[in-house]
Amino acid sequence: MASRRQILLWLAMLLLFVFLISLVIGRYPGLTILTPERLANDELAQRLIFNLRLPRLITAILLGMTLAATGAVFQMIFTNPLVEPGFLGVSQGAAFGAALCIVFFGSSAWLVQTSAAFFAFAGLVLSYFVARRVRYGGWVLRLILSGIAISALFSSGLGILKYIADPLSQLPEITFWLLGGLWSITWSQALSIIPVVLLMLTVIYGMRWRLNLLSLNDETAFSLGIAPARERIIVLAASVIAIAAVVSVSGMVTWIGIIIPHIARRMFGADSRFMLPATMLIGAIFSLVCDDLARTLMAGEIPLGIFTAFLGAALFIFLMTRQKAAQP
Repeated sequence: MASRRQILLWLAMLLLFVFLISLVIGRYPGLTILTPERLANDELAQRLIFNLRLPRLITAILLGMTLAATGAVFQMIFTNPLVEPGFLGVSQGAAFGAALCIVFFGSSAWLVQTSAAFFAFAGLVLSYFVARRVRYGGWVLRLILSGIAISALFSSGLGILKYIADPLSQLPEITFWLLGGLWSITWSQALSIIPVVLLMLTVIYGMRWRLNLLSLNDETAFSLGIAPARERIIVLAASVIAIAAVVSVSGMVTWIGIIIPHIARRMFGADSRFMLPATMLIGAIFSLVCDDLARTLMAGEIPLGIFTAFLGAALFIFLMTRQKAAQP
């Protein structure tokens, strides 16, 4: 127990270190790293840190924590290691909502954010009601089937919107939103999601010890003193609301919710009391590192979703091949 807590403490310290380093690295006239002396005497550097980088890095931390934690929640509840946060039509709903707003109502940041969040939550609601209408299989299987169907509907709708979008203005905006990125984050956008995300992550964190029971079948979980259906709905709703909030400002960022829970389970085992907070910390670190690479490697910023997919897939291949090699 003590060793696990020590590792969590080291991860928290590493997150703080990466955050501080991320604040001072990046493009600046004549410099790649802002020194304390420059920060103390340069008003432009101070504005850069507090008005641009700070809200962006806070959003990156919330993005990584949310996608990683909800990925772990989904994988435990659905007992499927390949499930990711967009499994119930959430990510596809957000993409459809953003594209719908861009095509018909303009590309205002607030409108796109609101539309993406609305349709992301609509993905969960539709998946839930379709699952209630399915007449065979257990509740988890019905949610899986309905989520696949709703995701396909939103994906087809997105394809139609991309087809009718103006190829010179609207289509590039939709494409860049789908690639994911934090280049447009301001304090107003960050503050619009911070309360919601923190509240939902608190709910998920508070229920972390019950996730061990919710990963069991309904009969076993009920015999251990919990109401599995009700508590699954609570934790799924909290997860989807948090995802809708972060995706509405970041666009589509993939692979964090798939790979980070695997890394945390390798380090802490399947016990969600330790695995879930580790997942949140590692997810935040991973998101910060990817965002740093996205904005510093080239003169023009690379979409964040490209880096998370590339590094996530590479780590996934590494973990899978290591696991296979370890088997007799």
